Amino acid sequence: MAAAQPKHFSFYSIGLSYRKADAETRGLFSLSEEGIHNLLIEAKEEGIPSLAVISTCNRTELYGFAQHPFQLIRLLCEHSHGTVEEFQKIAYIQKNEDACNHLYTVGTGLDSQILGDFEIIGQLKMAFKRSKKLGLINAYMERLMNCVIQASKRIKTETELSSGATSVSFASAQYILENFPAGGPAKNILLFGTGKIGRNTCENLVKHTENKQITLINRTKDKAERIAGRFDLIVKDYAQLEEEIAQSDIIIVATGAQKPTVSKQIIHTNKPLLIMDLSIPKNVDDNVTELDNVQLIHLDELSKVTHKTLENRENFIPQAQSIIKEVNADFKQWMVSRQFAPTMQALKTKLSTLKDAEIKNSRTKFSDFNHEQADMLADRIIQKIAGHFANHLRNEDESTEEAISLLNKVFKLEELSSYES
Repeated sequence: MAAAQPKHFSFYSIGLSYRKADAETRGLFSLSEEGIHNLLIEAKEEGIPSLAVISTCNRTELYGFAQHPFQLIRLLCEHSHGTVEEFQKIAYIQKNEDACNHLYTVGTGLDSQILGDFEIIGQLKMAFKRSKKLGLINAYMERLMNCVIQASKRIKTETELSSGATSVSFASAQYILENFPAGGPAKNILLFGTGKIGRNTCENLVKHTENKQITLINRTKDKAERIAGRFDLIVKDYAQLEEEIAQSDIIIVATGAQKPTVSKQIIHTNKPLLIMDLSIPKNVDDNVTELDNVQLIHLDELSKVTHKTLENRENFIPQAQSIIKEVNADFKQWMVSRQFAPTMQALKTKLSTLKDAEIKNSRTKFSDFNHEQADMLADRIIQKIAGHFANHLRNEDESTEEAISLLNKVFKLEELSSYES
């Protein structure tokens, strides 16, 4: 069944993800907060009726209405460092129902790099909230997003798809545990960057590694101090970064910058050093691998970390898909009702006009004519006729568009748009 859309517009999801684009390529198409805002403003000026944008470590995607997907592709490329040629090699374009289904799989963690990672639903909520403030979310997309949120909540509570710790933040702690087993010498860990990923990573490190030798550095020191206070950790000034790197065995970089914040030029140590880059675009320059003592791990490699908890989640995919199907059925029902509502209203108006004309004519023909009774009886007949037509339009075996077209022709209804922009 095709998704409802504004007249001459279709609903699209366009973008790229970890599935075909490596970290470097994803970095080219990554959008900053300012970049997303500017993209949305330009889209609104160009008459795009509804649009939401998400840019995370694993994906950059646009969900919205357009007359042609290239309108959205051009906006993405103009506001990122990617080109249309590069986009065509590694990106995807979905339309109407396929785009709708894709949003469900993304929002419920089924398309996450680590299966069941539910951080994405919070990021989607923020993306839609940002667009709504700009008046760029129509009724269709708002209803769809609410259904995705509902499906996400149900999957989280009714299945074990998200059992245990999740995300790259967890994978980084798991990687450290596997390579530096508990019971061995404690390692000095430096966490550079205390945004959302940094905060989650810090929590996972404390919880799973039981290592308290963790130092936090952030450009804005008070943010690091708030996190450190929760776990009784050390905070150092940004100016002490090089000094702290020299003292560290492991560096976790999650600064969220648009350019590398760590390079070989600021590494002054000969002892083995593991650097884990959790950022998109990359926040660690590849030139660090020119140093013999440095091992660089990026989030794509971390996401391959296997764990029984993660492997077991695959068993719950069918259950999650069943929940999505159930929630989406309600969305489709709403969509069909919304599609034929203007036609049904036009039909009732037409029948009411015919009723009024007949009653007026009958008053002059019958001396004992009861206007009130006739009006009441006619209204009941109109409701029954409209009800029969509504049930017919709700029948999934019938083509709603063809049925609406037939109604318009038979009753000569005023042509009304069935969609909202």
